[in-house]
Amino acid sequence: MGKLKQVIVVRTDLKMGKGKLAAQVAHASIAAFLKAGFFVKKKWLGQGMKKVVLKVESEKELLELYEKARKKKLPCALIKDAGLTQLEPGSITALAIGPAEEKKIDEITGHLRLL
Repeated sequence: MGKLKQVIVVRTDLKMGKGKLAAQVAHASIAAFLKAGFFVKKKWLGQGMKKVVLKVESEKELLELYEKARKKKLPCALIKDAGLTQLEPGSITALAIGPAEEKKIDEITGHLRLL
């Protein structure tokens, strides 16, 4: 197993405030981390927990990425907002993939731009 990372992808079309966006990224990161295997978690923690935050412009794009990650059996988590502040209840805001091998994640998200 080589270098590990986690990618968090956020929707820009929702126009979330900075604090809201940061909270959604944090939710996604932890949720995906909890789905990873013990040894992957341990190695990723030891490597410094590399994370990259990327952006998409629609829910459709986010769901397509999620399905690709699931098909590759990568730890991943979609985040749906509770709707208590800025968004409608159930709005899908973010996706985290990994921790997993960088190459496997890049096959899915390598074409996306940084947030």
